[in-house]
Order: sequence, then C-alpha cells, then structure tokens
Amino acid sequence: MKMKNKKAEQIAAKEKHREQLKKNRRKEPTLERPEPQKDKKPTILIVCEGKNTEPSYFRKFKLSTITVEAIGEGYNTISLVERAGQLAQNKDYDQIWCVFDKDDFPVSDFNNAIAIAEAQNFKVAYSNQAFEYWIILHLEDHQGGGMHRDDYDEKINALLKPFGVSYDGKGSKIITEEIFEILDGIDEKVNKDRAEIAIARATRNLDNHDPGNPAMAESCTTIFKLVEELRKHI
Repeated sequence: MKMKNKKAEQIAAKEKHREQLKKNRRKEPTLERPEPQKDKKPTILIVCEGKNTEPSYFRKFKLSTITVEAIGEGYNTISLVERAGQLAQNKDYDQIWCVFDKDDFPVSDFNNAIAIAEAQNFKVAYSNQAFEYWIILHLEDHQGGGMHRDDYDEKINALLKPFGVSYDGKGSKIITEEIFEILDGIDEKVNKDRAEIAIARATRNLDNHDPGNPAMAESCTTIFKLVEELRKHI
C-alpha cells in the first residue's frame, strides 16, 4: 500500500510540475513584434463645380496627415451642394468643402447655395467670378475690382509667359504640375511664398466686400480658406 501511495504521489507531483511549467511559459514575454496599428488619416471631401481645373489643382497638394478626395462633378451652385449631401451619405468625411463659381448664375442661386451648404456644416470655397481669379492672385496684386472671367485666360498666360508655360483655359483646363510648382513656389522679388501672397491678397479683397452678399463681391474668392486648411497638413 505504501508503494502504491508513493507512486501516486510521484505522479501527482509530476503533473503538478507540468502545470507549473505551462503557467511559467504563459508568463514569459513574447519576442514577436505586435502588428503596427495604422491610424486612419482624416479625409476631406472637396466637391468641385469644374471637372478639370479645380480637382487638378487640389490633387497637386502633397499632404502627409490627411487624405483629400477632390471630385469634379459638373454641378453648380445649389445642385452642387445637393450633390455634396448625397456623397456625404456614402462615407464618413471629416470635412466637406463645396467649390463653385458665381459665373452668370442668379444672385439668389449663388447666395442661397452658400447658405444651404453652411446650414449642413459644409464649408464653402467660392469665387466671384471664377476659380481662375485665385490663380491670378498668386502672380498679380489685383485689387478686387471687376474683371470678367472671359479675360482670365489671357491674363494668366501673360503672367505665366516669363516662366515658359501656359494654361489651356479654352481646352483641357488642367492645372499642370509645372503651373502648380510656380504657384507653390517662391516669389524671388520679395522672397515670399506665392501661396501666402495670394492668401493675403484674397483676404484683403474679401474684407473690402459685404460678407452678407457674396454674389456682389467681385472680384473675390474664398479658395484661400480651403488652401489654408490644406497647408496645415503638408
């Protein structure tokens, strides 16, 4: 009986030892590296009236901490804001911007589009008369007086001529990499960033107009507000 009891005690002791070893192995630190957690970048949706000019411009920004989806929809004023609302239902965006021009649209359509967008917490980057006025402000200190959009292409190409590039405002309407590099470069005459110069000029022009009636604010653009937001993430 004593032998049987001793054998049983030995078996029990071995089992206890095995269990202890298992517990110790579970406590040992692993040498395997955990999978890195990728933080999801905030996403900004930019819904543009123009199918080419505006999207080609905004897509040129090299951003490190946000993702930009610039979409050229071909809609305008109120219909563009409505389209932005439809797109907002498909994805959770951190910011939604509506980019459109005054062109020849009625005063009420233009002003109401801005009000409707802001009521939905959309941000608005408008131009009166058109987006290309923002391009001009990088290269010339236009004081915000009237300039018809039909004259924009000739003005832009005159300003770009010393750089040996041109803007095809009647055809492709693309802001090329070469044009963007000029706009995003340094004005050596004053040793300042051209984008910062354009922002200062656009801000000044906006301050000289009635904020309650954007349709009558010519020439004027709030594209600079969107550009300021994007430049935070370069």
